[in-house]
Amino acid sequence: MIRVLIADDEPMIRAGVRAVLATAADIEVVAEAADGHDAVELVRRHRPAVAVLDIRMPGLNGIDAAAEIRTAVPGTGVIMLTTFGEDDYILRALGGGAAGFLIKSGEPEELLTGVRAVAGGAAYLSPRVAARVVAHLAATGAGTLAGRRSAARDRVAALTTRERDVLALLGAGLSNGQIARRLHVVEGTVKAHVSSLLARLGVDNRAAAAVVAHEAGVIAPQPPQP
Repeated sequence: MIRVLIADDEPMIRAGVRAVLATAADIEVVAEAADGHDAVELVRRHRPAVAVLDIRMPGLNGIDAAAEIRTAVPGTGVIMLTTFGEDDYILRALGGGAAGFLIKSGEPEELLTGVRAVAGGAAYLSPRVAARVVAHLAATGAGTLAGRRSAARDRVAALTTRERDVLALLGAGLSNGQIARRLHVVEGTVKAHVSSLLARLGVDNRAAAAVVAHEAGVIAPQPPQP
């Protein structure tokens, strides 16, 4: 059972997220919070596998709450809920090590996929979030969109064939265990490939690597969900 905390200052959003998660037999909502401070305290108390946090909340925003959660309860993966127009916040959260990014207006299946991915130790970017991140980076002086995509393809081309295979699956939101099963190797081998490709791409975490995978256009098809 995947234990989840929801934090959003809007009761209707919390209710909607809870209702979607309730449709999955393998997911249980163990706590809800209306602000970042409560979210951190409830994570300390309940130690869920995943915390789903709104980016903008009163008192302590989702990005700062995520940083505190990562320090206090590193076993809890963080998914950020975002709306259009919050691209700068997404980049800050990406740099802070959030593992998942979802758009509030996205499909319910994406929420379930994201929670399962992050619970399994993977990173998950909604395709629309990934597209916005890439476009926003290009629009803020980090290179033209075509230039960033070309540079990402060059970076990926420098990886070994197996590292490229792992990156494509990582970018699709698969955990190390899922990647190992897909590639018919042991999980320890996948961990080694992930560490190597992070270093060779010059990124700090799986979510940032997933952005490179999206830029390079090497995302693997999603496996069917239960």
